[in-house]
Amino acid sequence: MIRRALVSVSDKRGIVELGKALAQAGVEILSTGGTAATLAGAGIAVKQVSEHTGAPEILDGRVKTLHPKIHGGLLGRDTGPHQAEMAANGITPIDLVVVNLYPFEATIAKPTTTLDEAIENIDIGGPSMLRSAAKNHERVAVVVDPEDYAIVIAALKASQDLSPGQRFALARKAFSHTAAYDAAIAAYLSSIDEAAAHTRHQAPSRRELPDTLSLQWTRLYELRYGENPHQGAAFYADARSPLPRSGGANRPTIATAEVLGGKQLSYNNILDLDAALGLCLEFAEPAAVVVKHNNPCGVAIARSGSAGPRSAAGGGAEVDDAGVAAAYRRARDADATSAFGGIVAVNREVDEALAKLLVETFLECVVAPGYSAAARDLLASKKNLRLVAAAGDWKAPTGDLAWSVRTIAGGALVQSVDHGMVDLAQAKVATARTPTDAERADLAFAWRVAKHVKSNAIVFAKGGVTVAIGAGQMSRVDSVRICERKAGDALKGAVVASDAFFPFRDGVDVLAAAGAVAVVQPGGSVRDDEVIGAANEHGLAMLFTGMRHFRH
Repeated sequence: MIRRALVSVSDKRGIVELGKALAQAGVEILSTGGTAATLAGAGIAVKQVSEHTGAPEILDGRVKTLHPKIHGGLLGRDTGPHQAEMAANGITPIDLVVVNLYPFEATIAKPTTTLDEAIENIDIGGPSMLRSAAKNHERVAVVVDPEDYAIVIAALKASQDLSPGQRFALARKAFSHTAAYDAAIAAYLSSIDEAAAHTRHQAPSRRELPDTLSLQWTRLYELRYGENPHQGAAFYADARSPLPRSGGANRPTIATAEVLGGKQLSYNNILDLDAALGLCLEFAEPAAVVVKHNNPCGVAIARSGSAGPRSAAGGGAEVDDAGVAAAYRRARDADATSAFGGIVAVNREVDEALAKLLVETFLECVVAPGYSAAARDLLASKKNLRLVAAAGDWKAPTGDLAWSVRTIAGGALVQSVDHGMVDLAQAKVATARTPTDAERADLAFAWRVAKHVKSNAIVFAKGGVTVAIGAGQMSRVDSVRICERKAGDALKGAVVASDAFFPFRDGVDVLAAAGAVAVVQPGGSVRDDEVIGAANEHGLAMLFTGMRHFRH
C-alpha cells in the first residue's frame, strides 16, 4: 500500500487533484520547492524533503533529493536484511514517486536561451529518483505523466495497491522518459561547437545536425504485416524529438490523426497517407490529392471564385466549382484508372457533396481535417474505407530544425526536411518568351506537385489540375513518355514541372512534341544554353527556380 509519496513536478497539471487523493487516503506527502507551495496553497499537508532528510537544500537547490534517506527509501526491498539496514539508518520506505523533469526541451527551444540557462535546466535529482523508483518497481510506483494520475487515484479510492502489472508499465514509461530526456541533452550539447562553451552567457550557435542523434519512438500499435505479408511491422510515433519539430503540435500528422471508420490502417496505407497529406499541405486553396504507391496520380485545386458555376457530380448532384468536392472530382478524373484503390487527401472538411463523390470509387483511405455528420453517414456504407481525421493547421510547414531519417544497413541518413518552395513570381525567365499569367499560375501549381513526386519527376498540368504525372523513372525522357501514353492529346496546351534540370535538350524536345507550352525547372545544367535554345526553338516559356526537389 502507498504510505509515503514523494511529489516534485515541473508540469503542475492535475497535481492538486492527485495531492488531495493522497491526503484523503492518509498518505504522507514529501515535496520540494514550487510543488510543495502549490500543494500547500491548496490546503494539502506537505512535508519538505529537507525536513525528512535532516539536510538542507544546498548549492542553489542543485542538491536537495540526493540523500540516502531518499534513495534508500526508494531502493530498499521488502527483504529482512534490507529492512533491518534501513531501520538501522533511520530510513523509511517511499512507496510512490511522482516526478517530471525540468523543462529542458522547452528551454532550448527559445532562440535566446544561453548555454548557462540550458545547463541549469538539466535535471539531476529528478532522473535519479525516477531511476531508483523504476528499478525497485516491485515495491515502488513511479509516475512521470499526469495522464497516469488517474491510475493512482483509482487505486487510492478503492483502498488498493497498484497491481504488479501497473507498476511494471509505469516503470517502463519512466525509463523511456529519462532516456528521451538524456537524448535531448546529448543532442543539444553535441550541436554546439567547443568554442561556444566559453561564451556561456549568450545564446550559442548550433549546428543543424548534432554529433549525437538518439531518437525515440513510442509504439502506437502493431500492424498486420509490413509491405508484404511475410514482414512484421508496427506503427511508432515520435515520442520526443531532441530538437524542435516543424509546426509543433499544430501540424497535422498521420501519427496524431484519429481513425474514424474502417479497418485498421496497413503499413502501405500509412506511407501513402503521409505522402498525400504532405502534398495537400502545400495548398491554401481547396485542394485534393489522390496517391497510389507513394506517388500522386491526380492533384487539383478548386477553381477560383467563391460562387463559381456548379457542375454535375455523380448521381445528378451539383458541386460548387470553388469547393473541395470539385477539386476532388478533378483530381480523381485526372487519372481515374490509377485512382481506383487510391488514398485521398483533402484540405477542407468532407461534406455531403464530397462524400457522394468519394463513394463512387473504391478507395482505401481518406484523410481530411474533419467530416460532417452527413458525410460520415454516407461514407459508413463503405465498410472497408478508412476515414482519417488529422487535426491541426493545414498549411505547408516552414523551415526549422525538423529532420528526415531513413535507415540503411548499418546506419541512417539524416537530413533537414525539404520545406523549400520558390515563389515563381520571382523565378528567372530563361527564354525569349515570358509565361502568361495563366501559365505562371499553372507552373506554380505543377511545381508544388513535382516536389512530392519520386524522381525523375515530370508533371503536366493545366487549369489547376494535373493532366499526367511521370514518376520514378531512370530517364527524364521516359517520364515524359509515360505522360504521353497516359494522356495523349490532353497534354496539348499544358505546362510542365521537372524536379531537376534537363541534362540535354532531348527532354525539352519531347515536351514540346507532346504539346507543352511552358516549363519550370531548377536550371543549373552545364548544357543550360542548349536546353534554353531548344525551348526558344519550340516557342516555350521556361522558368528557372534555382532549387531542386529530388525525392528518392
